[in-house]
Amino acid sequence: MTTLGTARAGPGEVDTGRLRVGETRDGTEIGLPVAVINGAGDGDTLYLQAVSDGDELNGLGVLQRVVPQLDPTELSGTLLVVGIVNYHGFQVAEHRNPIDDTKTNRAYPGDASGTSTERIAAATFEAATRADLVLDLHQGSTSRMIEECRVRCGKRHRLHDACLELAKVFGCGYVLDQKGPDGQLARAAPDEGVPTIDPELGGSVGWDESAIQAGVEGVFNVLRYYGFLEGQPDVQAQTRASGFEQYGSPSGGLVDVKPDLGDRVTAGQTLFEVTDTFGTVKEAVTADSGGVFWRARRLPQVATGEYVCSVGTDVDSY
Repeated sequence: MTTLGTARAGPGEVDTGRLRVGETRDGTEIGLPVAVINGAGDGDTLYLQAVSDGDELNGLGVLQRVVPQLDPTELSGTLLVVGIVNYHGFQVAEHRNPIDDTKTNRAYPGDASGTSTERIAAATFEAATRADLVLDLHQGSTSRMIEECRVRCGKRHRLHDACLELAKVFGCGYVLDQKGPDGQLARAAPDEGVPTIDPELGGSVGWDESAIQAGVEGVFNVLRYYGFLEGQPDVQAQTRASGFEQYGSPSGGLVDVKPDLGDRVTAGQTLFEVTDTFGTVKEAVTADSGGVFWRARRLPQVATGEYVCSVGTDVDSY
């Protein structure tokens, strides 16, 4: 019998339940929605989670489409799934947990006696580190972004190659291979011996069906490659960036972004112009380095210093 919170499943069974992480302000118990899919055959354990950031819903869209398709009698190994990590943020469609104004993916490995976010991180980290592989499903929040996988453990980490392999198998087409900030699950779980990646499934407000479908295909590719399901995985070379340059606006106004997502840019190429209310160009911002146009803000209006776009640099393929 495999358990996660109140979900309990024997071999060849599926169950859903709740993972207790505290109470709301009126004393109502908080339970994250969880699922256990226990395969009839022996195998590894895969942990999946979504909505670590409360406004990033594409990962939840992936789980909604993947879980109903899985027949545990045809599965080898076990899937542990947390459908909504940032409970409080999800309820009000906010990126951070409004109870303590904290980003969940900066709180790992968490603290079972700490703040609201630290307790959620501790509960989900315990589940993640029971697994052999971890997929932490994200998206570019409200920015426009390519589908990519992030390898956050750092190139000197003993699990770097295993994380790169997992990212290649997931197969978004692009990989950001750059050590991440402290507190990210994709940094903390490899320290416990679990290869972990952070697929960033596009960027949208609400659902993005094309990004969700990319995530569904990625999950099934992982399941086939690592022996959870029969079938031939489709593993293709990935474009990898090891650097990441972000650009803010030098003045206030309206931005006109020039490249399309995924375009190759060269040093000195114009990335965007800032115009005034009546269309007069105030500033033009050029790329410091060559690379891949990775991410851009969705809304055109900006204040001085506000984020506009990002370029992935030090690009190769593997």
